Amino acid sequence: MTHLFRPPRPRDVTQIQNLAVAAGMFQPDGVGFFDDLLQGFFSGSLVDNYWHVASDPHDTIIAASYVAPEPFADRIWNLYFICVSPTHQRRGIGESLLKANKDMLRGLGSATARILIVDTSSTDAYAGARAFYQRLGFDEEARIRDFYGPADDVTNLLDRLVAERGVP
Repeated sequence: MTHLFRPPRPRDVTQIQNLAVAAGMFQPDGVGFFDDLLQGFFSGSLVDNYWHVASDPHDTIIAASYVAPEPFADRIWNLYFICVSPTHQRRGIGESLLKANKDMLRGLGSATARILIVDTSSTDAYAGARAFYQRLGFDEEARIRDFYGPADDVTNLLDRLVAERGVP
């Protein structure tokens, strides 16, 4: 299934926040930071920060993602956010959105993007997310114990966007 993604518009901010809450990624009082990130995206003050959304025929946001360079790292990018509406999951939208982000980064060239990372929880609730990333080419690279809280490690997953000499 093919999905078309576009940059978000200012009127999409609340829908993106609601999407993150509906998918159980954030609590309603924890999505305020999206305002600053999206305003920086709209104004261009957050250079090289990329947002993509997908909407249904009624212009309701059904998926969104946010990728940006990892500060102080050599051409490493972080997929900070990817989310699909619970009513639209398991239809290939998340896979298409992730592939679109990877293709976009590859299109920037190896002088700009060489690795994409994503962090997720080690809890059973996120087993599906970890399997999703691994199915799409990510490998578990590291784990920091108790990062999100007791018995909730952060799992760092990595996908090499370009082949590098001497790196398997």
